[in-house]
Amino acid sequence: MLRTVTATRYVTPLREGGSLPAIVEANDAGLYVVKFRGAGQGAKALIAELLAGEIARVLGLRVPELVFVELDVSLGRNEPDSEIRELLKSSAGLNLALDYLPRSVTFDPLAVPVPEAQVASAIVAFDAFVTNVDRTPKNPNLLVWHRNLWLIDHGAAMYFHHSWDGWEERSQTRFAPIKDHVLLPWAHGLAEAGDLLQSRVTREVVERIVGSIPEAWLGQEPAFASTAEHRAAYVTWLMRRLEAAPAFIEEATRAHAQLV
Repeated sequence: MLRTVTATRYVTPLREGGSLPAIVEANDAGLYVVKFRGAGQGAKALIAELLAGEIARVLGLRVPELVFVELDVSLGRNEPDSEIRELLKSSAGLNLALDYLPRSVTFDPLAVPVPEAQVASAIVAFDAFVTNVDRTPKNPNLLVWHRNLWLIDHGAAMYFHHSWDGWEERSQTRFAPIKDHVLLPWAHGLAEAGDLLQSRVTREVVERIVGSIPEAWLGQEPAFASTAEHRAAYVTWLMRRLEAAPAFIEEATRAHAQLV
């Protein structure tokens, strides 16, 4: 179960992309990178971040601790930037954050030792599973901290939920965008990574993680009659996605073979 902290001080914006995340201090004296519910893609980006991040953790991949952040409307009252002030106002309530990793650096394969095949393969398989289109050389969303790779920014994963039309069929995609994955050249163990995925991501695990989605983030989809139905659809999609593992691992293996 994720911890819940309360934001006490807005420290500084991180103006990468369109979501305007920010470093925020909380009542436990910790610093967090907060993803705001009031930003561009709203709660859907937070749901993707939550589901993908916790699944990655189950797979043994390094993800900064995720926490829920309670944001009071008064936090941005004295913020001079009107865009940030409006963002904080529209994000009052429960948001999501990652533990801030001080002095971490963005992964650059030309500047640091290349990742081990096992780690690279596990990350490629994971990203194919959650259909994460945002782990490319241009925007790797990987940090190097204490000489280890840490996964961040999964808001673009599970993009199917931005339009629920045909969502069950779309769970079976082979995920061709995997060919652009930044770690694909070092993913020499994709078959083993696929086996790990299927052994660790059980229905019990999926139901537990999906069950942690806050009720307030659900219920805005006309395709579903209730938040319970909406939540159940995420479980169904993830389980059907797992059934497609042979196909998307085969696609990743084919793309890898074209690079080596």
